[in-house]
Amino acid sequence: MPFTLATWNINSVRLREPIVQKLLQEEGPDVLCLQECKSPVEKIPLEGFAALGYGHVVARGQKGYNGVAILSRLPIEDAGDQDFAGLGHARHVAGRLENGVVIHNFYVPAGGDVPDREKNVKFGQKLDYLTEMRDWFQSDKPEKSILVGDLNIAPREDDVWDHKKLLKVVSHTPIEVEHFAEVMDAGGWSDVTRNDVPDGRLYSWWSYRARDWDAADKGRRLDHVWATPDIKNAAHSSRILRDARGWEKPSDHAPVFATFDL
Repeated sequence: MPFTLATWNINSVRLREPIVQKLLQEEGPDVLCLQECKSPVEKIPLEGFAALGYGHVVARGQKGYNGVAILSRLPIEDAGDQDFAGLGHARHVAGRLENGVVIHNFYVPAGGDVPDREKNVKFGQKLDYLTEMRDWFQSDKPEKSILVGDLNIAPREDDVWDHKKLLKVVSHTPIEVEHFAEVMDAGGWSDVTRNDVPDGRLYSWWSYRARDWDAADKGRRLDHVWATPDIKNAAHSSRILRDARGWEKPSDHAPVFATFDL
């Protein structure tokens, strides 16, 4: 049976519970992966989600920062987590569906403002995190797996509003894009979104700083859906729900969708 998956950096699941419910009600993905939940697991408002049919949850959380959760209408079991770069952050969780598909939900460090690890510890942590992701996928090759999340890198020239202006801006620097490609190659991952939407500008994030984010449209594609080679051809119908960026008290990210016939 096909299932539809969505990934969304929600920027506080407790603060934005109403728009998570709105998404679940109006779009009805079978699986919703959230990042930057900013909540201990026990304080995630699960009752409201369960009432909408999303009674299966796999999550990792911490107070005020980071946090990843998978909400599902389908039975899903906890498949563990990894603490890349030894940060002690809740940035990864995996769940396994009954059909054997493993879903990895990631929130890669943003990396601060200065793209220099000597001047900015956070940028070094981001690169180290990506390096350890690469090494993990090289040593334990994923199969029948989907990787989603806020990877905090816009890899392609048409994944940002201005390639040249953003070459020295964290999220689009050449060294980040190189690390991103190495992670992808190590796992044999395929970019599901760009397989479906190969051409043209595509964004999933617009800064809160823009007075009118929609008119300015200075976006970046920071949120991704990947699949391993054995299931990549089962993916289709990718889209980004841009309208969600304009909902009441929105996240600065929009949800990214894909459907898998598995």
